Amino acid sequence: MNSATIILWCIAGSLFLYSWKEGTGTVKQGGLLTWETTKQNALLLVLAFIIVGFVTVLSPDELVKTWIGPNSGWRGILLAGFIGMMLPGGPYVVFPLIAILFDAGAGLASTITIITSWSTQSLLTLSFELPFMGWRFTVIRWSMGLMIPLLAGAAALLVWG
Repeated sequence: MNSATIILWCIAGSLFLYSWKEGTGTVKQGGLLTWETTKQNALLLVLAFIIVGFVTVLSPDELVKTWIGPNSGWRGILLAGFIGMMLPGGPYVVFPLIAILFDAGAGLASTITIITSWSTQSLLTLSFELPFMGWRFTVIRWSMGLMIPLLAGAAALLVWG
């Protein structure tokens, strides 16, 4: 069990105890919502883990090292920015995939760029952002946000090589 799991157990346990203190109705309602969320996302999680398993086995380490490895410089940072934008799904899908790339030889700067690009520029968010926020907002946010992953990668490259 890693530290993140322990922290999540502590948070879940604290919330359960607080809910229990508030009354049995909140425990029951929280349990029902937990079950509904689990039913809705269980298949997604299993599929994500299948993808991660196969990407782990099939990822060509030399290709990763060549294109986004520690010695790839600006080319690696630019490519990492593009890769981050293309990653589908939430953190339970994306972080295992990024960890695979890092373990396969992606450089620190490229890995930071991928994470930052995914979190700020994910193309998947456009389908949600456009209907709610409109074109003007989306274009402004995207044009401003395009530089953030590159700056993060450049900073990592300058500070840690």
